[in-house]
Amino acid sequence: MGLGRRCSFLAGGSMGVFLLLLLTSLSVASADQEFFPYCRTHHCIISYHVLAVKNPCYMYLTWRGTAFVGVNIGTALSNMPDATQVVALLKSQQIRHVRLYDADLAMLTALAKTGIQVTVTVPNEQLLGIGQSNATAANWVAKNVIAHVPAVNITAIAVGSEVLAALPNAAPVLVSAMRFVHSALVAANLDRQIKVSTPHPSSIILDSFPPSQAFFNRSWDSVLVPMLKFLQSTDSYFMLNVYPYYDYMQSNGVIPLDYALFRPLPPNKEAVDSNTLLHYTNVFDAVVDAAYFAMAYLNATNVPVVVSESGWPSKGDSNEPDATVDNANTYNSNLIRHVLNNTGTPKHPGIAVSTYIYELYNEDLKPGSLSEKNWGLFDANGVPVYTLHLTGSGLILANDTTNQTYCISREGADEKMLQAALDWACGPGKVDCSVLLQGQPCYDPDSVSAHATYAFNAYYHQMGMASGTCFFNGVAVVTTTDPSHESCVFPGSGGKNGVFLNGTSLAPSSNSTADSGSASLLHNAPSACLCFLLPRKSASHKMPQRPRHQGLGFSDQPGGKQSLGSSSEGAILFSTLSRK
Repeated sequence: MGLGRRCSFLAGGSMGVFLLLLLTSLSVASADQEFFPYCRTHHCIISYHVLAVKNPCYMYLTWRGTAFVGVNIGTALSNMPDATQVVALLKSQQIRHVRLYDADLAMLTALAKTGIQVTVTVPNEQLLGIGQSNATAANWVAKNVIAHVPAVNITAIAVGSEVLAALPNAAPVLVSAMRFVHSALVAANLDRQIKVSTPHPSSIILDSFPPSQAFFNRSWDSVLVPMLKFLQSTDSYFMLNVYPYYDYMQSNGVIPLDYALFRPLPPNKEAVDSNTLLHYTNVFDAVVDAAYFAMAYLNATNVPVVVSESGWPSKGDSNEPDATVDNANTYNSNLIRHVLNNTGTPKHPGIAVSTYIYELYNEDLKPGSLSEKNWGLFDANGVPVYTLHLTGSGLILANDTTNQTYCISREGADEKMLQAALDWACGPGKVDCSVLLQGQPCYDPDSVSAHATYAFNAYYHQMGMASGTCFFNGVAVVTTTDPSHESCVFPGSGGKNGVFLNGTSLAPSSNSTADSGSASLLHNAPSACLCFLLPRKSASHKMPQRPRHQGLGFSDQPGGKQSLGSSSEGAILFSTLSRK
């Protein structure tokens, strides 16, 4: 039954009609029905002007299909870059969601006017004071949040970090601290923009497999029951740190490495929950679903999960043989692909599980084993520890140490959109597409995608690989893999003779116009040809513009800035993560 049959709207104008049609068009899968029981028995009221939304239906709209990936930013480095350098790295990598472990003034100042969505944290050592005094909480919010918005796009406050495990003596005041912080946001009219939650370690979930049997450590019921009620009443989310690496290491060989790394498993190797018959192909989903079942055990069935930390170390001690660059690359690449594909979990397919990767930098000052110091995507100099391979999603985070990048057509991109972008590149974009003619070095393979890849990359290098020149309405992405093949040497490639073919900037900017006719490579004809068409009626031929993002993550700028961002087909995001 569609949600539109259960939710009534007090709305005016076309917006109310749109929302009603939107909800009516959404069907609630059986796996989602338990997630939103409130919507089946109550009316959800959405006002056109004030958007007063009852929790569950709002949560359905907010959390279904809008997953993002972000990064945590730790600072335990002997050579910690200054805040402006950190933000420069975030911008160069198009990271749109970050989680800070405090509310550092310099970092918040550097993040101003960037649009990056920020989660700030109340440090554990300040928790007792804030949890015992409404005034102390209000002062903290005034100094660390209100003073910075709206210039800084603060979207969440994490009250402490893994408090139940790391600082159990503060547990009795944890929910009070969350309420006091939220009250300060309400007083400042910021409670809709900024959510309040607290990250938990997955260790508070007991009997986690099969997930349907999971429950929280009962000794924490006095904290978790009121906390879950608070999260429901404020439309917030349950923050969970998920580390398949530790689950794998502590399983004594019971958990296969492939299962921890999201690698494909044959059906007979998948883990099956005997109570629900749900199949689990990776540890990550099993842990997240265990949290859902544990919350349901406490009668909280409509609180979404945000994974506040997850990752894999790239180096370890001799007793940590699986902490390797290859495994870290595999895990994080597969994790990002899994999240951005909006797969959801077996219990709640399609329900977003936004995730913060742990972490941006390797932290050499962290105590403990070698692996504790090597969770980062970058070293202190901003050099990637490894290149994320995201072929399945057509996205990439970090450039490799060669700093050589290429612009290629996005895997699975719509062919008509590819053709339109190819037309632009070979016309107003002033790319020399003659090498794509029949009999020329780059004619084969004769496909729209292959020809578009050449044209996109040529334009990208003509523009000096500038930010925003590899987007083409979302059908192009940046990669560090050289797309050259046989005698077809792409601009920017070392080729067989090691000579780089970086072109000169010949094309107009993404905002400019050109009076030249549009050239088109037609791939629907029996044989492809380079056809120069008459100018179209429009006097201007602007570069295809990227869709307006919803502030959900990595983003591409007009023409082609590589990013992990949202698209017109669905929100794609990059977010934050935290670790002790």
